[in-house]
Amino acid sequence: MRITFIASALALGLLAGCSSTPMSGDQGAAVEDRSAGTVGTIPTVTPDAMSGTSLAALRDPNSILSKRSVLFDYDSFVIRGQYMPLIEAHARFLIANPQIKMLIQGNADERGSREYNLALGQKRADAIKKALRLLGATEDQVESVSLGEEKPSCTERSETCYAENRRGDMLYSGEF
Repeated sequence: MRITFIASALALGLLAGCSSTPMSGDQGAAVEDRSAGTVGTIPTVTPDAMSGTSLAALRDPNSILSKRSVLFDYDSFVIRGQYMPLIEAHARFLIANPQIKMLIQGNADERGSREYNLALGQKRADAIKKALRLLGATEDQVESVSLGEEKPSCTERSETCYAENRRGDMLYSGEF
């Protein structure tokens, strides 16, 4: 009987200790403002705002900065190692030119549904954006969007052509 009483008292004590009381000042997490005026707007930086050296590096075919596409494997949004020097060069350029904005367009080949390709294109664009951010580009410099299968660079129905369409394109202000 005494053991039953002790066990009951312990159970009652545990239940009382587990009860929670609401905090009077608890208002939850902050909500980000995503009103129509703040989403998707990237101010255009004209070539006049960039230095002549910067603009020349973006257009010089001998410069790594003139290369703007990252190709992906089939059904993947993992950046291949061969494209990391390209992403690092673009990240250094963005760090050196904080007034410049970049739009990353994620693309997919025509295989798969529109919904799937839009989602995959967004994951590809986000992967490039994340890499640039980890290398020092700021959040307000880089935006990622998906074009899905809507903007193919090649229209033939071959594996070589499909491979060219599985990409993320990096465009600078004034180019989009």
